[in-house]
Amino acid sequence: MKLVLAIVNKDDSSMVSAALTQEGFPVTKLATTGGFLMAGNTTFISGVEDDKVDQVIRIIEQQSSRRTQLVPSTSTMDMGMYTSMPVEVTVGGATIFVLDVDRFEKV
Repeated sequence: MKLVLAIVNKDDSSMVSAALTQEGFPVTKLATTGGFLMAGNTTFISGVEDDKVDQVIRIIEQQSSRRTQLVPSTSTMDMGMYTSMPVEVTVGGATIFVLDVDRFEKV
């Protein structure tokens, strides 16, 4: 058995959750915040049989789209003045961790 942890952009979380549930995968959702953009994410936790891990990853990939977004960036000019210039960054997609499960109990 494996534990799949998937960090997904909050804009994609409802589609990921619906697709995993529709395919019969139990999933727990946690609201999380990324450290770089300080933007909302959803972390999905799911216990999956070894032979189903690739299917879960495929579902998450299909429902998590990468896109670009402009975010403000502050820079300092010579006289101590600050200016805000937008920077284009890639958001979305998913970060997925697959961990071995030594023991699983449902009590």
